[in-house]
Amino acid sequence: MSTHSAALEISRLLIPAVPTEPAVEPQLEHWYALHTRPRHEKTVIQRLEERGIATFLPLVTEVRRWSDRKKSVEFPLFSCYAFARFAGHAERLQVLRVEGVLGLVGAHGEGASIPEAEIEAVRALVQGSVPWTAHPFLEIGQRVRIRSGALNGLEGILVGRNGDRTLVISVNAIQRSLAVRVEGYEVEAV
Repeated sequence: MSTHSAALEISRLLIPAVPTEPAVEPQLEHWYALHTRPRHEKTVIQRLEERGIATFLPLVTEVRRWSDRKKSVEFPLFSCYAFARFAGHAERLQVLRVEGVLGLVGAHGEGASIPEAEIEAVRALVQGSVPWTAHPFLEIGQRVRIRSGALNGLEGILVGRNGDRTLVISVNAIQRSLAVRVEGYEVEAV
């Protein structure tokens, strides 16, 4: 063994190895449905936004009549539900501590993440100018995608109702759906 290689061997033994810390992957944020106290959806959303948590509360406008006037009033599309986007245990606890939040929707209160596509589909329908109606939740049926028009790229379940073709957009975690007529739109199976 040469002097040079002996010196290298000794330096390896004397210099402690620097422990490498495992790479911490950033946790991805997911959407979750929150079960709220009745008529507390807007308050919950406001409090979550004050804490810097991304939220979504689909609202619908209805005209209400009183004996002396009419007024447009915004109501949550899904009564007793709101949506929040977060990652990690610390943010989950922060969400659950907000007054008005009863829990996360999912097995054992852990919450089931909602795909981004489902949130965006609801957002597109609520913000769009295409007429739609609330629809009973459906879990079976053919999944389709609209290939043209204002709803291009929207996916859902194609059903028939009174001879009309209707696309049902579902949020599985809360078992709620919206329906939009797709007569005249080109649809394809997914």
